[in-house]
Amino acid sequence: MQIRDSTSEEYAAILAMYPHAFPDEDLVPLVTELLADKPIRMSLVATGDNRVIGNVIFTACRVDGSDAGVALLAPLAVTPDCQRQGVGSALVHDGLRRLGEAGYGVVCVLGDPAYYGRLGFAPEKRIEPPYPIPAQWADAWQSLYLADMAALEGKFLVPPVWQHPELWTN
Repeated sequence: MQIRDSTSEEYAAILAMYPHAFPDEDLVPLVTELLADKPIRMSLVATGDNRVIGNVIFTACRVDGSDAGVALLAPLAVTPDCQRQGVGSALVHDGLRRLGEAGYGVVCVLGDPAYYGRLGFAPEKRIEPPYPIPAQWADAWQSLYLADMAALEGKFLVPPVWQHPELWTN
């Protein structure tokens, strides 16, 4: 398996992977918009057997009142036949390393606490998500500090691609 920046030639393969990885969600419009907005994101792919087997996207964001580098991890997908083989973890770890090297201090995610907890994320109570999330998902809003810094507090500010309440409640 190799992890590297995605290329525009791989966008079709990336987009084709998401409906298989998430059959109950239509993430293709979001991923399409994220891939088109290079200044605000980092997209990595995992390749194996001469094909794309995983993708993760990190979006540059901010916390109101802070100039710290903050990113949103989402989405993360792995082809079903390669799941539970460490592909997703490897993508996330490589992205976290790159973000740390680029000076980012915090990464947030809205996702499964059991999965992301294994990667070092913990429930986030001080950084307020951009939209209210359902109470049963309270522990799904998580963060990981990449730098030794004081905990951030305030509203998580996202670029327009993420300014759709349904992305935070469905």
